[in-house]
Amino acid sequence: MSSNTQELVQPGLGRGLADVARSRFLLKLLVRKELKVRYRGSVLGLLWSYVKPGVQFIVFYIALGVFLGLEKSPRNPDGLSNYAVYLFSGIVLINFFTEALGNAARSIVHNGNLIKKIYLPRELFPIASVWVSAVHFFPQIVVLVIACVFTGWQPGPFELLAAIAGFTIVALLATGLGLLFGAANVYYRDSENIVDMLLMIATWASPVLYAWTMVQRQLGDVAFAVYQANPITVGVELFHYAFWFPTTNGSSPMPPDLFSLWLPVGLVISVLVLVLGQITFRRLEGRFAQEL
Repeated sequence: MSSNTQELVQPGLGRGLADVARSRFLLKLLVRKELKVRYRGSVLGLLWSYVKPGVQFIVFYIALGVFLGLEKSPRNPDGLSNYAVYLFSGIVLINFFTEALGNAARSIVHNGNLIKKIYLPRELFPIASVWVSAVHFFPQIVVLVIACVFTGWQPGPFELLAAIAGFTIVALLATGLGLLFGAANVYYRDSENIVDMLLMIATWASPVLYAWTMVQRQLGDVAFAVYQANPITVGVELFHYAFWFPTTNGSSPMPPDLFSLWLPVGLVISVLVLVLGQITFRRLEGRFAQEL
């Protein structure tokens, strides 16, 4: 007489991100739901993806480029050439990161009613938030490309690969932190405040609004190396290399060892954060329904 036995597993636990890959249709539905809910009753709808970064760009450009003199001009020959392109190329990437992380960190709590009713891979919610942010990111990239073309942008394959690498590094980092804080937020709602502070710092802790040479002069080589190891810094500089640098005459220096050292460092750190976020998420997801 034989009997079949199956390994017992803790209820509510899946295979992590592997389940997301197997649930692409559910992911698509969640992304559509998030977009519909976000723009329900809105007159402009997806056009807000243009309006918000446009207003942000104008404010920063006037305050920093004009008033503080970061734009290169006859009066300020030490400024940045095509500062408008430099600024906007950094803004579109940092906006993607802040939106992705901010929404992913709140995604589990905001979908608590759905999580308590049915079981589906819980990682779908923060991943869907990142995808929604990518949808908003795309029209901003279109505007950036048009602006670059009008300023003499002639990219090669290396520049396009740099843009893809920069986006990948930032997307992996946002996903990992989104999983980490999304799970922690179920148990400790203070996590939302921590994320808000991180997002407030993120724009100023990377060379979105200013040149990296200013940081190097003030911090010195050791502290600058720590600053440069920030994956967001790496991603922003790769975007500058892809979109801004080809529009200049080449006299503005890029960070040393950007591709040989900092790109691999930024990618490795983002992957490690993603692994840490997934491990934390899997350890905490078993009691999501009870805590929510």
